[in-house]
Amino acid sequence: MSKKKNQKKEVTEKKVNSKSKKKQEKASNQSDNNQEKAKEKVTTQELLILEKDKNLRLFAEFENFRKRTAKERIELFNTANKDIMTILLPILDNFERSIEANNYSEEDGPVLIYKQLKSELNKKGLSEIEDPIGKELDTDFHEAITNIPASKDADKGKIVDVIEKGYLLGEKVLRYAKVVVANKD
Repeated sequence: MSKKKNQKKEVTEKKVNSKSKKKQEKASNQSDNNQEKAKEKVTTQELLILEKDKNLRLFAEFENFRKRTAKERIELFNTANKDIMTILLPILDNFERSIEANNYSEEDGPVLIYKQLKSELNKKGLSEIEDPIGKELDTDFHEAITNIPASKDADKGKIVDVIEKGYLLGEKVLRYAKVVVANKD
């Protein structure tokens, strides 16, 4: 009989222990749920702030992309004819040489064709670099081919002759003017 009593006691103790464990687990779960709800409230606000920040950054990135592509498109339109213009520059030079060598008048065919070609190229953004003779060498627009001794002190360091005209396409140099510069010595 004592064995039965001991077994009953053990079973009763186990039941009591399991009930107390369940109560502890329940209390712990409730406190965990309360903490999770508090975290959810803070997390929801934080998530809202993070999403707003993310949205603003995405919008700013899109605006930067839009501005950059618009700028690139404008630049592309301005320089789209670069290759064809580069090919046509020697032809313009040959026209000028031919007109000078043959002493054509303003009414002659080659002069009229030259003027028409030049005006059409000007419409597309091609322009001559202004005549640099007598000015200081500007390496942004001029390429010094050779130096010669200066005949006057006033000419030292200045451009005395133009070998080949320079051209701009829009605001960019398409071909540098090839010039002769007087020595400063």
